[in-house]
Amino acid sequence: MSPDTSLWERLREVERRVREAVRARRADDPDPDDPYRGQYLAPEAVERILASDAALRTAEATAGATAGPAAGATSTEPPPPGSRLARLADAFGLLPVDLDLLTVALAPDLDSRFEQLYGYLNDDLTRRRPTIGLALALCALPSAGAGRFRLAARAPLVVGGLLEVADPERPLLSRELRVPDRVAAHLLGDDEPDAALAGIARRAAPAATEGGLRAVSGFTYLLDRSGHAAAHALAALAADGPPPLVVDAAALAAHSHRDLVRALAREARLTGAGVVLGPLDRLEPQRPERAALLRDLCARLAGVPLIVHGPQTWDPAWAHRSPVTLTLPPPDTRERARQWAHALAAAGAEPGEERADEPTVGLTDELTDELAEAVAAHRLDREQLERAASLAVRTAAAEGRALRPDDLRAAVRAQNAAGLARLARRIEPGVGWDDLVLPAPTAGRLRELVLRARHRDQVLGSWRMRPGGGRGHGVIALFAGESGTGKTMSAEVVAAELAMELYVVDLSTVVDKYVGETEKNLERVFTEAAQVNAVLLFDEADALFGKRSQVKDAHDRHANVETAYLLQRLESFDGIAVLTTNLRANLDEAFTRRIDVIAEFPLPDETQRRLLWDRCLGPHLPRKDDLDLDFCARAFELSGGSIRACAVSAAYLAAGTGTPLGMAQLVAAIVGEYRKLGRLVLESEFGPWLGVLEDG
Repeated sequence: MSPDTSLWERLREVERRVREAVRARRADDPDPDDPYRGQYLAPEAVERILASDAALRTAEATAGATAGPAAGATSTEPPPPGSRLARLADAFGLLPVDLDLLTVALAPDLDSRFEQLYGYLNDDLTRRRPTIGLALALCALPSAGAGRFRLAARAPLVVGGLLEVADPERPLLSRELRVPDRVAAHLLGDDEPDAALAGIARRAAPAATEGGLRAVSGFTYLLDRSGHAAAHALAALAADGPPPLVVDAAALAAHSHRDLVRALAREARLTGAGVVLGPLDRLEPQRPERAALLRDLCARLAGVPLIVHGPQTWDPAWAHRSPVTLTLPPPDTRERARQWAHALAAAGAEPGEERADEPTVGLTDELTDELAEAVAAHRLDREQLERAASLAVRTAAAEGRALRPDDLRAAVRAQNAAGLARLARRIEPGVGWDDLVLPAPTAGRLRELVLRARHRDQVLGSWRMRPGGGRGHGVIALFAGESGTGKTMSAEVVAAELAMELYVVDLSTVVDKYVGETEKNLERVFTEAAQVNAVLLFDEADALFGKRSQVKDAHDRHANVETAYLLQRLESFDGIAVLTTNLRANLDEAFTRRIDVIAEFPLPDETQRRLLWDRCLGPHLPRKDDLDLDFCARAFELSGGSIRACAVSAAYLAAGTGTPLGMAQLVAAIVGEYRKLGRLVLESEFGPWLGVLEDG
């Protein structure tokens, strides 16, 4: 693309003025043929400078002038409408005299002859760019007049990054002027973003500008509850102009310095594009230095469409002006299915289309609905959703088969960050509903928990069944029952049904003896859990969620503050959490109101114990004919966890003797479990099998 003809016309005008300045210099030079001119200052030249007071008379004549900034200037006419120079003047608030000064500084970058001419006029062949004094002279502006303030630090040319003033240690008039390469390239027709912004800002591709937000202008903040604010922002800005600049908040934070902010603001004004910045939480604006960076960016982008998005409430201290705040609710089931359909179709595009590097996948409406239902409980932003769809399609293609819901579940789990793994123990579910032996009411509560997790966005979001009060969209469940009744295993089954991972909070990394530290650790756990598609398990929750007591000393006061914090934090939690306890009576009653599902886990009855014995022993362990599981189920009232422990111990005994598992090994394992539990070994329970044991 060629530059505007008006730029070359202005360059020819600069050349004419330079020729006149050179002729004037030579006419006043007593020895114009001196080969060392510009490399020294002779005594005669010093006397001549002292004897000349023309510059001083000019300064005296203009010192009291109150005219506008361009007073006395003989600038060219404004550039023609629609030209790049005209758009530049409009975007940066430039006067015609500013364009003249800019052209003078730009000349050496467009025509190498000006390097030598400027060196001659500067009387220093090593200084091949115009100084402020030379630029003012070429624009017919007095060096002591108002025109010099068009090159001050707050002048549009300088503050907008169009002109750089070098050599701050020199007197003002001898400082050199330079036009940044990006500005010169833009005037010559190049619209590629500044190379200094690589990895921080990019031009949005036209295909990425899809969304349902109406067109916006000015300064807007999108309070993001959907994870797709970036797509909405891109669509809104692209509706009224060129593709906007997308700024990665995390990358900006990693390279946080004012030069980048200045380059970013200049790029937006050069191209007339809006700016999308986010997610805001990655910038960490709560840190003072990051807040100052955000304020600077917002100030420099005044007048440019700017959309910031993030999950946190906007703090007025982050900018000198307040943005228009719009809340984007979480997508409903239909919208989420549409997003998955679009992402899967894009991931399996036919060769020759936009995503030609991806394999092809055939999608029907039925398959799309089935796939979307498989991950309905997951909350993904646009990038995570697209990565998951691409990974699922490539996984199926690598194995040479059709796409399955399990591919999508695995791909979604792969998007989880590792932050929560540092605070909790990660468990990838390996059990299902068939592995549970529970009463019907308890199993019903578990299925209700799964139902709530899958449809919470529709019920709590679209239908607004939990409005106001700072309440989150989380689902909290309490599993209460004695040890070994299947509470942790049930949490694992729920996570498997939701295609999520299970994270067990490690109390050793959370509880701290110092006041306030436990709350800080828990806050980190809750914050990370809300950003991960996982089920958070607080095992032995009564250790944390205990009852508040009467305050008798500082320890009681601290314990009550900790419980009060947990009450508030659970209510604002946006994830899925399961609390387990052996002693429900020890939990504070205020937690009950905040819990969505309460499942009671009683000890198994005889029928359930019979099923548990059979499942725990499994189909692969060889058994003797004397193995009487009906007797074991009838005689020994054990929990599921104890039955599993007995089965494992009996298997080791059988392996040690090299024989199939018989009743003797199984009874011996039960006796060991009784002693571990502190229970008496009574003949009334063990019957004739007690006599076969060597130890009675």
